[in-house]
Amino acid sequence: FDQYALGKLDINEYLEFCLAPLSQHSLATLNEWHQQFMLSKIDSILLPKAQAVVDAHRDKGDTLLVITATNRFVTAPIVAKYGIDHLLATEPEIKDGQYTGKVAGEPCFQSGKIAHLNLWLAKTGESIEGASFYSDSHNDLPMLELVDYPVVVNADEQLIQVAADRGWPNLDWH
Repeated sequence: FDQYALGKLDINEYLEFCLAPLSQHSLATLNEWHQQFMLSKIDSILLPKAQAVVDAHRDKGDTLLVITATNRFVTAPIVAKYGIDHLLATEPEIKDGQYTGKVAGEPCFQSGKIAHLNLWLAKTGESIEGASFYSDSHNDLPMLELVDYPVVVNADEQLIQVAADRGWPNLDWH
C-alpha cells in the first residue's frame, strides 16, 4: 500500500502477487467463495451515499461506467450491486477455463485507465463530453484531468491538496 500511496507502485509486480492465488483454484470454487464474501463482508459496507450519486446520474440519463485498477474478478460483483452497467478493470487472464495468475492486456492503472477508456469509447461510440469522474487516489490524476467534472471522494492527502488547489469538489461518503 505504501508504494501505491507514494505513486510508485510497480503495477505488474503487484498484479502478479494479487492474481497468483486465482490460478490455484477452479473458477467454480472462486465464484462460490466470491458470493460468500459478498454476502458476509461487502454487502454491509456498500456506501449509501455512493448509491445515491449513482442513482442521480442514472436518473439524469448518464452512462454509468466504473474504471478501476482492481481486477474484474474482485470488482464486477460490486459494480453490479450498485447497478452500474459498464466496467473497465484490469483483466485477469483465463486460459482453458482457469485463471493463469497473469494479466490479459494492459493493466487499467494510471494512464492505462485512459487507454482502456479510449478503446471503450471507440467501441461504443460514447463520448466523455460532460463526463464526471470520482476518485479517491492521486494515481487517478490522468483521468481526473481528462473529464469536465472531476470529483474526489474519501481521498488520499495528495489528492485532497490537488482538489483544493484546483477547486474540485471533495466529498466524504463515509
